[in-house]
Amino acid sequence: MTATAAQLSAPASSTTPLALAITGFGVLSGAGIGIEALASALAAGHSPTADVSGMFEDPLPRRDAHALVDFRVRDHLGRKGTSFFDRSTSLAMVACEEAFADTDLEVGDASRDRMGITLGTTAGSAKSTSDYSRDTFVQERPYLVNPLLFPNAVMNCAAGQAAIRYGLKGVNATIAGGHLAMLNVLRYSRNLIGCGYADALLAGCVEEFSPQSAWAVHYAQRTDGGRLAPGEGAAVFVVESAAAVRAAGRRPDAEILAVETGVYDPPGADGTFVAGLTSCLARALKRAGVRPDEVTAVATAANGMPRFDEAEEAAVTAVLGAGPERLRVKDLTGEAFSASGAFQLAALLARHRTQPARDGELSVITTLGADGAAGAAVVRGWSRADGDHG
Repeated sequence: MTATAAQLSAPASSTTPLALAITGFGVLSGAGIGIEALASALAAGHSPTADVSGMFEDPLPRRDAHALVDFRVRDHLGRKGTSFFDRSTSLAMVACEEAFADTDLEVGDASRDRMGITLGTTAGSAKSTSDYSRDTFVQERPYLVNPLLFPNAVMNCAAGQAAIRYGLKGVNATIAGGHLAMLNVLRYSRNLIGCGYADALLAGCVEEFSPQSAWAVHYAQRTDGGRLAPGEGAAVFVVESAAAVRAAGRRPDAEILAVETGVYDPPGADGTFVAGLTSCLARALKRAGVRPDEVTAVATAANGMPRFDEAEEAAVTAVLGAGPERLRVKDLTGEAFSASGAFQLAALLARHRTQPARDGELSVITTLGADGAAGAAVVRGWSRADGDHG
């Protein structure tokens, strides 16, 4: 559906009170660094994997991954203060930098008290945690572990470093949500802004490629007959109150109209999970005030494992039918655990950025996890055809 001029200039009262506006974002994925790289891969329908055999000394289950092999944080942020960043922190920090560069939100000394960060992850940097823990066993007593490595071994390292670098004094949170991380981040951010604890937030997710994550993907895929390569990256979005953005005469890149999640039995033959995801999706549409026939695209969590993909498709079809376009974002970015939902959202926004004809279209993100967690979000997006922010 294409929005009319009246819809694009709708007053604040036309949005739900807790709708979030996205006013800028940055993304690094296996498709490349930046919004254009992801948009191009989405348009082409393909993004090749990279040869990762030379990245680590530890053995890997396969030679390829959707990884940023040549990524170096100093190329983007310089040497100062970045020497001890691990890969996860580096990816998140560069995504934050790109998000700030992309938004029209003015961040100054007067506003930093009211701006914070909410970052999703699975378990932080698995490599940093693993390496640090191993050193406590293999180094000579009294345990000659490098103390400078410890900050990277805690889960909130990336969010903490971002707050320090950008002087953000508002809420600083790390949410360990696995595949549901991005939806949980959006729900938490919505509550923070809606309850008056923040005016704006950096909200996103990060996941690094490492031998630990590669083996985790390998065993998970092998268990359920999948062959998807591992992925990595980060996507960070500047989120604000949609009503406040419009009241200030600004136009968002997108609005998050509703987010719903739940936990059910794992996907299987009994159909319980299908009923659960169906309920989430239907509830999200109802809260957003959107009819199923208004949805044009679904960014799915499809990961090549039949048990999960068939359950997700059954739920989506039950609510939306076969009409809306399916976007299999993981075919472009690989299995990136907590970052997967962020890539789905970034892919929708990247497509809007480059295709003005889609202004005002409504899309849906669906997410699921092997433990039975499920969720859905309703998104309305716009391009910047009339300038940086319309």
